[in-house]
Order: sequence, then structure tokens, then C-alpha cells
Amino acid sequence: MSLSVSLKTIAVVAAGWLLCVNASAAQSSPFAGMSGVWSGRGTISLADGSREAIRCRATYAVRNDGNALQQTLRCASDSYKFELSSNVVATNGRLSGTWSEATRGVNGEVQGTTSGGRFQVVVSAGNFAANLVLITRGNSQSVAIRSEGSEFKGANITLSRV
Repeated sequence: MSLSVSLKTIAVVAAGWLLCVNASAAQSSPFAGMSGVWSGRGTISLADGSREAIRCRATYAVRNDGNALQQTLRCASDSYKFELSSNVVATNGRLSGTWSEATRGVNGEVQGTTSGGRFQVVVSAGNFAANLVLITRGNSQSVAIRSEGSEFKGANITLSRV
């Protein structure tokens, strides 16, 4: 397994589960109303200055109370593809959970907070961590991911409900 592919995978996992959060429901149940299929595009930035376009399709299943989410995310660029799964729970404005990438055997944790439609999260796996900020506007969600000290430097992805 290549380190750069693993770090890109971690970033996209984080983006994928964050993109499912609905700011209008953030006060009582952050994942309410998000079940279904979403798709979109974005870019990944690497330490060498290169950028790659990426296409993503996500399927979200939300628990009836809107406070837990199961996700499957498939993304592809010209040079790679991956399939991710995550489980995230919201409790009193705090987000926590786990994720895994099946084809590379990578997994880790998700931790963060939500307040007023803004979501701040740290995604980690071993020595790697990425900071994420999500902002929702209507049916469009954008996420910015940044990481220091690795081959992966950032990503910007937008999804819309299909």
C-alpha cells in the first residue's frame, strides 16, 4: 500500500461523511433528512503541488432519530479509486465514529464538534490527522480538508443530492 494513496483515502473518507451533515438540522439531529444518494466532484492537492480531479458518489443511511449515520462512499480520479464505509454518532454537539477503506485495509477514527451549521472535525489513522471544516448552503455541501507533514495537503469537494 502506497503512503500517498492511503493519505488521500483518509481525506476523502473524512470529506464523505462530513458532506452528509445537514446544517438546518444541526441543532437537534445533525443527520436528519440526509438519507439517500449524493454525488459530486472536487480536487485533491498533494505536497508536490499536483492536483487531481475526483468524482464521488455517496449513499447515506440515517438512524430514525437523526443522530447516527452509516455511509458508503465511492470515489475515483484518473489514477485511483476506493470504496469507504463509516459510522458516525452525534451526541450533544459532539461527533465521533469510525471509518474503513476496504481495498487497502486502512481504518481510523472521526472526532469533532458541530455548532450553528459549522462542523469542525479531525480524522485520524495512526500518525496521520486531517482537519476539516464543512459549511452547508441549501442542497449543496462543501468541505475543506487540510493536512500538514504528509504527502496529502488538502481537498475541496462539493456534493449535491441526486
